[in-house]
Amino acid sequence: MITREQVMDRLATVMDPELHLPITELGMVDGVEIDGGRVRVGVKLTVAGCPLSTRIEDDVTRAVSVVTGVTGVDVELGVMTPEERETLAARLHPRRSSVITAKDSKVRVVICGSGKGGVGKSTVTVNVAAALQSMGRAVGVLDADVYGFSVSRMLAARQQPVVLGDGLIVPVDVHDLRVISMGMLVNEDTPVMWRGPMLHKLLDQFLNDVAWGEIEYLLIDAPPGTGDVAISLSQELPKARVVLVTTPQEAASRVAGRVAQMAGKVGQEVIGIVENMAYFRCPDCGKAHAIFGTGGAHRLARELHVPLLGQVPIDPELPAGGDLGEPIVWEHPDSESAKIFFQVAKAIDESGW
Repeated sequence: MITREQVMDRLATVMDPELHLPITELGMVDGVEIDGGRVRVGVKLTVAGCPLSTRIEDDVTRAVSVVTGVTGVDVELGVMTPEERETLAARLHPRRSSVITAKDSKVRVVICGSGKGGVGKSTVTVNVAAALQSMGRAVGVLDADVYGFSVSRMLAARQQPVVLGDGLIVPVDVHDLRVISMGMLVNEDTPVMWRGPMLHKLLDQFLNDVAWGEIEYLLIDAPPGTGDVAISLSQELPKARVVLVTTPQEAASRVAGRVAQMAGKVGQEVIGIVENMAYFRCPDCGKAHAIFGTGGAHRLARELHVPLLGQVPIDPELPAGGDLGEPIVWEHPDSESAKIFFQVAKAIDESGW
């Protein structure tokens, strides 16, 4: 005889792909009926038209099918009522601000910063996050570059996030990365024309009103420079570590040095430098050509007494993957660029938090 307890035990292994918690704990199981060898499971989605409904249905079917005696599984999908979403948000509420900004937070926050735009900071953020995820870490990505948001495109995460009761935002799941960006809230071509207070309010929501869950790392793609968002990040996340991204030119590395000075003044530790567009490797002869010069990142690393974590080459696959939402770390893990991103991720993971 198949028992309800056996079925529920298996359903407890099914994780909601967005909230990363068992569907049994989230109150999504809406009844179990057993008729001989067939089992019917009702599942309530958080919102209608959930893009991951097929994945949930498949996961439930696989989980229940292994119970001895089960010959078939029927999954009936429904939708939570507004009241049920409010209850779920209240249940998740203790996981909110304490996850990232609390003094006793265990989340390792890494701010990827740069002195100026165009140095590949977003590319580094996305690929290092993808590398950490591939290494088995639970990772969130926050796009704090409100004016120049690009993480949503680079990870093909353009759907609007689900909002539960009490304003609790569910980050978009991309291959188990939990992602939030302004690019999910507005049309990609829409300019964001906000002054400082609005930027601070949005950043506060992204940090405190997103159901990040039990992540180990939060990588933040910060806007270039030392403006409003950088100041807000220093206030909200005084224990965050900073990785500076620069190119080989002296001009770029000098400007990046100002970001390091700001981090020092607010007590944030710079843990390393990533040099992007460091060289171009000829596909015919294999020789590396320093198209944008050499020395800037090495000089900055010496001045700051921090390691140069990696030198990323000019690789046509990098911008191509960014436009398609396919990070090179996932699509071409054996490429030279991907190996360097894994090197950077490993260095961050072993940096003694």
